[in-house]
Amino acid sequence: MNQPVAIVTGASRGIGAHLADALQDNGYAVERGSRSTAPVTDRAAVEAWVADVVARRGRIDLLVNNAGVIDAEVTLVDSDPDEWWETVETNVRGPYLMTRAVLPHLERGVGRIVNINSGAAYKNADNATAYNLSKGALARLTSQLGLGEGRTALVFDLAPGVVRTDMTESMVMHRGRTEWTSPNEVTELLLAIAGGELDAWSGRMVRAGTDTVESLQAQAAAGLGEGDRTLGLIAWGDDDPLG
Repeated sequence: MNQPVAIVTGASRGIGAHLADALQDNGYAVERGSRSTAPVTDRAAVEAWVADVVARRGRIDLLVNNAGVIDAEVTLVDSDPDEWWETVETNVRGPYLMTRAVLPHLERGVGRIVNINSGAAYKNADNATAYNLSKGALARLTSQLGLGEGRTALVFDLAPGVVRTDMTESMVMHRGRTEWTSPNEVTELLLAIAGGELDAWSGRMVRAGTDTVESLQAQAAAGLGEGDRTLGLIAWGDDDPLG
């Protein structure tokens, strides 16, 4: 049997390195992306990299869109426009370009895409607005591709919680934090998704440090509503014409 192939962007350090190592330790041939490999916002570089992987490996089974950045934790008025837009480009254009390039090579119903997302996608905050907005957009990309009868692929949002990395340690909101999400909790969910154990959660978010494989499987067996763990409009009640 041919070795399954995974592409992990932003895999040179932090969460991406943990994810890539776990996949490799569990039998995957892992293609590790970095800015020097293929900047995820560069269409030509992304398409060339994916084509090279397919030429060498003959297949792609899993894409992990991990590459991401955060803007300064300041209000929108105080934000730098160039940094703000660069954050959106990295966190949205990057996964879009990678997904667009990889989708034709994923076997329908077998190949999977995991977008590394954040609870920031669902929370209202007046700082780091580019990061929050970009993660909300990423959640919509996940649900658009991964939900419904006409879904394009098995696509998942995986929120890693707060893993201790260079990025999280530099963030104002995490100063003084003493409790961190274990990388093992993140890789456990990733491996379960990759192995097809959580396919019922396609199009939705799962969160390391809160969810477990067992708890997610139990909830899926009990039934998932159309809007469960997705980003959408909250109606004011049954009489809301937009509900």
